[in-house]
Amino acid sequence: MELSSIQNQHSTNSPSSSSTSSSTPHPTSVHDHDHDPMQSWWESVSKARSRILALSSILSTNQNEIPSSSFSLSSLADSDRPALSLLSSPEAYLLICSSLSSPSSGSGSDSLCQWLYETYISSDPNLRLIVLSFLPLLSSIYLSRLHSGETSSIPSLAGFEAVILAIYSAEAKSRAGKALLVQIPDLSQPSLYHSPRNRPSKEDNKSRTQRPSVGVLSAPLEPQIAVKSTKRAAILGTAFDCYYKQISHMPAFSKLQFCKFAAAWAGQDCHCKNKLDFDGENVDELEIDDFTENFDKLAIEKVGDELKGVRIPVPWEFLQPVLRILGHCLLGPLNSQDVKDAAAVAVRRLYARASHDLVPQAIVGTRSLIQLDKRERAAAKANAAAAAAAAAVAANASSNANTPNKAKKPEILLVSK
Repeated sequence: MELSSIQNQHSTNSPSSSSTSSSTPHPTSVHDHDHDPMQSWWESVSKARSRILALSSILSTNQNEIPSSSFSLSSLADSDRPALSLLSSPEAYLLICSSLSSPSSGSGSDSLCQWLYETYISSDPNLRLIVLSFLPLLSSIYLSRLHSGETSSIPSLAGFEAVILAIYSAEAKSRAGKALLVQIPDLSQPSLYHSPRNRPSKEDNKSRTQRPSVGVLSAPLEPQIAVKSTKRAAILGTAFDCYYKQISHMPAFSKLQFCKFAAAWAGQDCHCKNKLDFDGENVDELEIDDFTENFDKLAIEKVGDELKGVRIPVPWEFLQPVLRILGHCLLGPLNSQDVKDAAAVAVRRLYARASHDLVPQAIVGTRSLIQLDKRERAAAKANAAAAAAAAAVAANASSNANTPNKAKKPEILLVSK
């Protein structure tokens, strides 16, 4: 698909489209889906299988790059849940990442970008998860090529932008022109757990009720037909918001990639990142291994080298959803230790970047995450020490119980006659 056809499809599926026939489902199909869940399930499975087979044909030339020669991408289409099988497959993830990382990727004629675009606008929730899982790598390659300084050798990035715009437009349509609001508690009012010494007067109550208790988390989204330089941070931030909403379904290797790229977005490494680690622990020296050993052969390492030393603009509208994702990766109880360590490094480097840029919101956000991480690590260390002590006590008690006691000599009583 050429760039013009991608843009035409994007404008047709955008919220500002004047056509209503594509957005209004046929009454018969709605009736069938509501009363026949088996038919709806089968249609979803069939759609996922067809998308996987199409992807297999696109990446057939890259099959030799997968570490395991016995892996077949088309075999995932035969499972009962093909979309989720593709989402959770490390081999398929490596294969797609290798194709996305090629020097010629991202153009308007890139067949893989076309597949990602068409898969996301299919509106199938499981298929959308697959596209979102590649957002960290796609956005990182996109930003690294934009800010590499070698504008003469940069290929067309229309394919990457089409995928990002598809995610943005779907989110703008779901919000329906409304802002995201958050309830802000009024700290001047007493809480539920104590009563004030002096009862407030009627005038105080009246002034308190007039205070706004709602804050704007995100302004209403405007329809966009292109990724302009002035709107790029907002569009990417909105795409990261969509990633954050589904982060509980994202595989660990996608989260690990996001953390590594977030650390690279902070720019050149600086000793300021360990400023808050007063206990002398250098968190940057934590061992951050990949999800599998196959990641060592992945082209993601080359992308990381491209990002080193490249200063990526990180305005607040871009950094805010990034910190939300890092907060989940840092504190999520079900995340692996590799993901938590990678998030710890990223947060500290972004704190150093915010300290140099003098961005108050970013300083407060990253500082809070660092403090929470320190508490979590201290608690985990204390729990591990307590568990080790309990295990040692139990081992000693068990060894004492299993040790045979020496037979006591019979006592001889001397009785005088």
